This record gives sequence, C-alpha cells and structure tokens, in this order.
Amino acid sequence: MFHRRNNSQHDQESNELYTESKIKELRAAIGPLSGRSLKYCSDDCLKRYLEARNWNVDKSKKMLEETLRWRSTYKPEQIRWDEVAMEGETGKLYKAGFHDRQGRRVLILRPGMQNTSSVENQIRHLVYLLENATLDLPKGQEQMAWLIDFTGWSFSTSVPIKSARETTNILQNHYPERLAIAFLYNPPRIFEAFWKIVKYFLDPKTFQKVKFVYPKNKDSVELMKSYFDEENLPTVFGGKAMLNYNHEEFSKLMSQDDLKTAAFWGSDDKPDGNGHI
Repeated sequence: MFHRRNNSQHDQESNELYTESKIKELRAAIGPLSGRSLKYCSDDCLKRYLEARNWNVDKSKKMLEETLRWRSTYKPEQIRWDEVAMEGETGKLYKAGFHDRQGRRVLILRPGMQNTSSVENQIRHLVYLLENATLDLPKGQEQMAWLIDFTGWSFSTSVPIKSARETTNILQNHYPERLAIAFLYNPPRIFEAFWKIVKYFLDPKTFQKVKFVYPKNKDSVELMKSYFDEENLPTVFGGKAMLNYNHEEFSKLMSQDDLKTAAFWGSDDKPDGNGHI
C-alpha cells in the first residue's frame, strides 16, 4: 500500500516537473512581453495553450501568438457592459448565480430568446461574458460549464452558419481549455440538421465536451446531474431552482464587475474626446 502511494506521489511530481519545463520552454519561445500581453500570459494561461496543442511547444506558440494578435486588435478586455447590455435584455446569455459541483462558473445560454440581428454585437456580448466569467473564476480553477436551454429555439432564431463558425473559432482558438462541459438540454429534432454542420467546426477535444440531454433519457439526465446540485439546477434543466433572469439586477452586477476588470487590466485605455474611457 505504501509502495503504491509512493509511486503515485512520484508520478505526480514527475508530471509537475514536466509541466513546469514545458511552460518555461513556451515562455522562452514567445520571447519578451509587456503590458497586457504579459499580464495575459500567466503560467496557467500557457498551460492551457499547451494542453490545447497536446504539449507541442511550437504549435502552442503559434496558437498563443495568434491570440495575442487578436486581443491587440479586438481588445476584449475593454468591452464594457453598457456596450452590450441591449444584447442581454432577454437573458439569452448570462452568468449564473451558482457553480457546478467542481466550483466552476456556469454560463446559461437560451438561444430561443434571441432578440437582435447584429451578429457582430452578439459575438461581442459573448466575448464580454467570457472575459467576465474567466476573471471571476475561483483560484486554481481555469474552466467553466455551460447550460444551454433550447426552449423556443427555431431556425428563425438560430445564428447563420457563417456566424456559428466564427464564434466557434474564437472560442476554440482564443479561449482554449476554458470549457469543461456543455450540456445541450432538450434540443428539438430540427436542431440535429443544424448540429450536423456545426460539429465539423469543432476540434475533437471540444466535441467530446458537448453533451446532449433529453428528459426521457435517464443516462443523459444523470450525467448532467452529476455535475450540478439539483437544488441549484433551474427547473428548465430538470432541477428545483426557478430560473428568473432580472436584467436590471444583472446589469448592476456587471457594472460593478467592469470596475474590477478595469482595475485588473490597468489603465491602458485612452479617453475619448468627451473624457470617457
């Protein structure tokens, strides 16, 4: 027994040393950084990019550099709630007030509640909430869980295929290893045709994290409930909690979080002609 435990401890130490060496190798490969790029590239961040590319330093370096270029132009950390608040009026996408059993942040998506037509603004809204949720993750936790409710979904409320591809590219290429699990709850049969196209945009790792849940399929329901406390899980997902999205209250929380975001990233923002940032 002691010998087995000792071997396990040895394996853990070996894995930690390997991880540290790969992180150092990747950091040396990307070279000196400054400003927000330096802040973004924490050891945990580099580890996620390495995991996403199976610990291949060259591939991880290429992926990370592409993200840094994207962040320098898209500036996701500078998006503020008042810019995307209109997108959130119906509660089609928001950060839940509970965590999963692993302490991960939960994003709730309700595509049937789509209320706008600008795909660009819809993506900015999603990126804003991803940035917000990642800054809000508990220490030592790098991932989040998604719950997707298909009540009211139809082709008329779905995003165009081109937009779905752009969205998945951003998620996979610039937020690697941020998704722990995604549960698609009770999608209508017509969604299967949409999914057959979208799934080809997903890399194998992401594809394995997407789970379909049907109320009449006991195994799929049990799998979802193994991730969530039934008392926290909203009734629309088969739990016991009422799902009540209050846009005004959520807006207050996001405005407070915007101050934390600005403090975290520093004052690289430049004021406009009216003195606003």
